[in-house]
Amino acid sequence: MIRKFSMATAVLMAASASALAADLPRRTPPPVFVPPPLFTWTGLYVGGQVGYTWGQDNSAGTLSAGGVPLAGYNTYNSPNGELGGAHIGYNYQISQFVVGVEGDVNGTDFNNAGTGSSFPAGAFVSLSTRIPIEGSARGRIGIAWDHWLFFATGGAAFADIEHSYALGAAAVGFLNDPANPYSKTRVGWTVGGGVEYALNNNWSVRAEYRYSDFGNNSDFVFSSPLFGGLAAANRSHVTQNAVTVGFSYKFDWYTPPAPVVAKY
Repeated sequence: MIRKFSMATAVLMAASASALAADLPRRTPPPVFVPPPLFTWTGLYVGGQVGYTWGQDNSAGTLSAGGVPLAGYNTYNSPNGELGGAHIGYNYQISQFVVGVEGDVNGTDFNNAGTGSSFPAGAFVSLSTRIPIEGSARGRIGIAWDHWLFFATGGAAFADIEHSYALGAAAVGFLNDPANPYSKTRVGWTVGGGVEYALNNNWSVRAEYRYSDFGNNSDFVFSSPLFGGLAAANRSHVTQNAVTVGFSYKFDWYTPPAPVVAKY
């Protein structure tokens, strides 16, 4: 009897121990929580852009013969055309604010020709304007709203501006052939703004408008020695508007915070 009672007690104790072990916390470590990558505008980026440009070339000059001024003239030229190129820059994000620097270079077919006012005896000056290449170095400041960035930009603008002049007369046509244009690299300023949208941590698309002013520059142009050596001394002022769309690739050098391990 005592033996049977002892065996029953042992079985009951074993069953109780198994149930208690099932209720104890597991020793298996909890899963590691890895947060999704945090998006930031901070980083170095490169990209490209295409667009349309238009502007004004307001020129004024003096027609002279043998060093004696004869009359003044003005030309009003409205060049336009397409452009395309590349850009490189760096952004740094602080809270919702983004500051950075950017440089770009574009090839363009910005060009047109205009004719100046008439002079005595039907003389006139013809002017053509062309910008084959241009660029800029600018600062940027913006406000980020999640993957959207609204920014303003401004800085220095550079352009290789080609002018071709021809002094003409209604009776005989042009007196000189502007086959070799007068070319000069000009420095001015540019300002504008735009919006950019990040498709993911690396790729973004943008739209931008900028106004550029390349300042007043003097070109001294001499004609052939007809009509007593007629010559023209010209001063031009070139301004430009440009609307572009483009894309950028940001190098992903930003390291997200270390994984958070849940603790119990």
